[in-house]
Amino acid sequence: MGRVEGKVAIVTGSTYGIGEAIARILAREGAVSIIAGRSQKEGTRVTEEIVRAGGKADYYPLDVTEEKRIEETVKAVYEKYGKIDILVNNADIAGPNKPTHEYTRAEWEGVFNVNVTGAFLCTKYVVPYMQKQKSGNIVYISSIYGIIGAPDLPAYHATKAANRVMAKIDALLYAKDNIRVNSVHPGFIWTPLVENFLKEQCMKSGLSCEELKRQLDSKHPIGHIGEPDDIAYGVLYLVSDEAKFVTGSELIIDGGYTAT
Repeated sequence: MGRVEGKVAIVTGSTYGIGEAIARILAREGAVSIIAGRSQKEGTRVTEEIVRAGGKADYYPLDVTEEKRIEETVKAVYEKYGKIDILVNNADIAGPNKPTHEYTRAEWEGVFNVNVTGAFLCTKYVVPYMQKQKSGNIVYISSIYGIIGAPDLPAYHATKAANRVMAKIDALLYAKDNIRVNSVHPGFIWTPLVENFLKEQCMKSGLSCEELKRQLDSKHPIGHIGEPDDIAYGVLYLVSDEAKFVTGSELIIDGGYTAT
């Protein structure tokens, strides 16, 4: 316990799934988790549950495509707590699952606006506060598909490759300010995004969702897909002092999927 005691952590897209798990574990380990997402209902739920469990959390409504709102939120967090120690760029959308040539420009740019530009804007407005305090940790939640290819979700995969390199660039730019930046690359994790993806594949293939889930489990040498906490614990390591010599790195958490 207490691996990030007293730290202030902004986690975008933390009203459900991996982001929620990250926020919960950081709070359990002593951080103030700033729940940042579009759903006030879900954001309030996560915040209240963390507080009831003895942790510290605040909810700030945030759409990462709204630059002014990002600037205001980051400033409000800093003014309330006097520092920002951790930023987890987790907010993302999957976008349409169809071949590249069938995308409209608006669909393509819509995915990039959230997954790439949104992460850029959050980093842009957090970094000056971290530079002021001469310390900080930023984690980009990428994907195994930021490293390898797959014949689906082309815009999503392209954005995750961008997140991977953004982390490396920022790690080099801000090392002198004692700001560490890394990327995390989840494999298949049982989240609403993966669940919806499976349901879509069920309708297309005519197979039951249970059968497709078994097939997906079998693709992982460890025998099953992951859970949100598997990713959250990886983030916890990266933002803790245990990883003080880790920056510009890729942490792959995929049950062996990319090792095959």
